[in-house]
Amino acid sequence: MGILPAVLILTLLALLFGLLLGYASVRFHVEGDPIVDQIDALLPQTQCGQCGYAGCRPYAEAIAAGEADINRCPPGGEATMIALADLLGRDPVPLEDQEAAAKSKALARIIESDCIGCTLCFQACPVDAIIGAAKQMHTVIESECTGCELCVAPCPVECIVMEPIKETPETWRWPFPESNPWIREAPNGC
Repeated sequence: MGILPAVLILTLLALLFGLLLGYASVRFHVEGDPIVDQIDALLPQTQCGQCGYAGCRPYAEAIAAGEADINRCPPGGEATMIALADLLGRDPVPLEDQEAAAKSKALARIIESDCIGCTLCFQACPVDAIIGAAKQMHTVIESECTGCELCVAPCPVECIVMEPIKETPETWRWPFPESNPWIREAPNGC
């Protein structure tokens, strides 16, 4: 008879706290900043940290707060910077790191025969594109790799190489409009 009242009391307390938490989640609900969501959608989602932030979302939050400029994303390049300028009503500015933006896109490849299974590379990978187990060979999932190169430096045996992406009809894109020879200005502004 002593256990039944204890179970009943605990059940009532759980119900009460559940109702309290449900009310609090509705009453104190905070919506995300829609401009941050729009900026984040324009960024390439490489999570590489080349902009100086831990990923694309923190960089988007810094842009929205006016703490960062729109020209710090080398993977996104000039196209992303112009899209951000259009969205935010700002003037386009030259990319902060022209050299990094001009570098050809590449994917990481692990020379599997040299891999010692140290796990340092997949600890460094921001998008979990490297798989393997401790003291076992690792490999890169090419479809997930963003080419950020963050896995190269931690490798103690230098078995990670960056290989340029081969151009195929599926991966080829026309250069930015300024370099398009088929688009010409009409004479006299017509």
